[in-house]
Amino acid sequence: MRTLVIDHPLVTHKLTALRDSESDTATFRSLTAELVTLLAYEATREMRVQPVSVTTPVGMASGVKLAGPVPLIVPVLRAGIGMLEGMTRLLPMAEVGFVGLRRDEESLVASTYADRLPTDLTGRDTFVLDPMLATGGTLATVISMLANRGAASVTAICLLAAPEGLRHVEAAFAADEVRVVTAAVDERLNEKGYIVPGLGDAGDRLFGQI
Repeated sequence: MRTLVIDHPLVTHKLTALRDSESDTATFRSLTAELVTLLAYEATREMRVQPVSVTTPVGMASGVKLAGPVPLIVPVLRAGIGMLEGMTRLLPMAEVGFVGLRRDEESLVASTYADRLPTDLTGRDTFVLDPMLATGGTLATVISMLANRGAASVTAICLLAAPEGLRHVEAAFAADEVRVVTAAVDERLNEKGYIVPGLGDAGDRLFGQI
């Protein structure tokens, strides 16, 4: 597993605004989409391409296009939905699957309640969208689901990560083609499993408390 922390000035600027408790829902949603697009730019850097030639107005030019099969984007319900727009800006041709996991607030163990993924992912690059990599249990479950269906690679895009969560995923997938791309690695988890200093509950800030 590899971890890539994007420290571009625009990323850190937008992340700071996301953390601000004074940012309202509309601002939070807009900033999330913009930040995900910036993270996705780096997350897609290793996508496979194939050579092509095109005719310009004045001659022939050699170039590349993305190689098939089409990638799969997997937002983790519900907060991952708020990241989907920012990701599809870069990959409008991608297919989208969904996974829903519910974390027990006492044990912090995640259980799956929704699985809308293709049964065969052989040779496909996959991108998991989950705002917060906290304990790592949710992400590890989703990565296993994708790997077991033959995904060629799994890249997780997270707004924030905790050291505990990264260690969990690293231990589970140390030798696998797995990457985590994030805007920052924060200090720690608190006793409730929330990232500190974090940005609060991303799902609630995106969609409201339910």
